[in-house]
Amino acid sequence: MAGAHVKYRHLSRSSAHRQALLRNLVTSLIKNETIHTTYPKAKEAQRLAEKLITLSKRDTETARRSAQGILYTPDQLLPKLFGEIRERYANRPGGYTRVLRTEPKDQYSQAPSAILELVDGPKDMRFAMTAATVARDREQKTEHTDLTKKNIDKVTRFRKDGTRAFEDMVASLRDMKFTAGAINPKEWKKLDR
Repeated sequence: MAGAHVKYRHLSRSSAHRQALLRNLVTSLIKNETIHTTYPKAKEAQRLAEKLITLSKRDTETARRSAQGILYTPDQLLPKLFGEIRERYANRPGGYTRVLRTEPKDQYSQAPSAILELVDGPKDMRFAMTAATVARDREQKTEHTDLTKKNIDKVTRFRKDGTRAFEDMVASLRDMKFTAGAINPKEWKKLDR
């Protein structure tokens, strides 16, 4: 039936190829905590990553076997998934990942690109950008906008010691003179804790 509701994106691949692609993306996401890919692939990988993190929160033998079937390198990533990531999201009811649209990464195809990242992690883009905005506002002695206030609440609500970590990031960005513009990606290593 033409125009019917589709349960998922087919990504112009066969079923086995699509599942292999999504498993690979999710494995890279758990390993690196952020990946850059096309927007449709990021949205589909986000669904699988959310399910995988929900499995890790259950922490049963059945959940471990299911997660082992999804990850390509389970011997390396299961301890991280059922350890660090499980503890990070223990109190969060959902929404473990975030998709941020970006400029097309390939000049030839101009495909819509996106960054898929784990929230509340060391490479959380919204956390860093909100901290840079707050540092700039404080330097210029201006009032925060409503959007900035909402973002401050979002990035600190479920993060362990969120307010303290946020203020530390604001102070480090102010010391590094990032308040005038965007964050230089080469400076991420200095910000990682």
